[in-house]
Amino acid sequence: MPATGPTDLGGEPVTEPVERTEDDTAVILYTSGTTGQPKGAELTHHNLASNAATTSETLIEIGPDDVIMGCLPLFHVFGLTCGLNAAVRAGATLTLIPRFDPAKALTVVARDEVTVFEGVPTMYAAMLHSPDAKNADMSSLRTCITGGSAMPVEILRTFESTFGCEVFEGYGLSETAPVASFNQPGHERKPGTIGFPVRGCEMRVVNDDGEDVPDGEPGEIAIRGENVMKGYWNRPDATAEAIPDGWFRTGDIATRDADGYYTIVDRKKDLIIRGGYNVYPREVEEALYEHPAVAEAAVIGIKHADLGEEIGAAVALKPDADADPEELKAFVKQRLAAYKYPRNVWLVDALPKGPTGKILRREVEPPTE
Repeated sequence: MPATGPTDLGGEPVTEPVERTEDDTAVILYTSGTTGQPKGAELTHHNLASNAATTSETLIEIGPDDVIMGCLPLFHVFGLTCGLNAAVRAGATLTLIPRFDPAKALTVVARDEVTVFEGVPTMYAAMLHSPDAKNADMSSLRTCITGGSAMPVEILRTFESTFGCEVFEGYGLSETAPVASFNQPGHERKPGTIGFPVRGCEMRVVNDDGEDVPDGEPGEIAIRGENVMKGYWNRPDATAEAIPDGWFRTGDIATRDADGYYTIVDRKKDLIIRGGYNVYPREVEEALYEHPAVAEAAVIGIKHADLGEEIGAAVALKPDADADPEELKAFVKQRLAAYKYPRNVWLVDALPKGPTGKILRREVEPPTE
């Protein structure tokens, strides 16, 4: 293949360092497209530097003696900021594997004496259910952090009891560089919540008119602070819609308790309306995860002539586990209101996932009759 010259690349090569300000764009990171078309989030030098500092200093509290395990791709903002940038800033070691594999991850934790593990919930579940978990040496671990999607409480508690470490759940987005809230060291840890806003960040729960809702009531998370992106690349319309008044609208529905801790209910676009009743998929998934045979679950709305939508659940079982759809339906029915349990349950070998391991509900389809 012939070499390309400067004009082929759209400009002359840069041969000398160029001065940049804090507000200059450092990277354009594309959103995961979990609920739609990906958009390029323009993150500034200040967005990235401040969030890496907040992560390393106040959240995972790392130093030169720490070994961070990065199982997330570095093109993803979680891996970039919390893994690479935080490690470099603190002078810590970052150990990587090219593609996540639960057995390999368990081996590397022991081999490199990893002290901080970072991953999305499906990675924790895969390690926990791996046949190698029983003999894994995880004694070096002191802190695990999870984000990217909601961590099922049952997975969190079982991982902690199995491997003798603490798992801290946080929350963020590509647009917030990413960390916005966290269960922070030195404060009460509330499993199932995403903690409270990190340094330099403000959060609110608002209704469709941008007004605050009372504590305990669901609403959309709005964020303002030094971590919020400049805007979407070449998408002024999308930027104005996402940041109408200086507060970034996340599309995530949450509640806030009296102590200021936030709990994700679900994505706004994933809400299922069954016969006029609102059903959030995460609540149904949490109930499914309590079943001892369930490894992964994804709940979706299925078009229904009379109800508008019916609730469906795709379920992947643990290795060597056994359960049938009727059993799973009955299990959830005992734990939720009658209108919330899934009338359609089907078993799959695995659920569709994005590059970071996040389950993609939009790609889950019910079986054809």
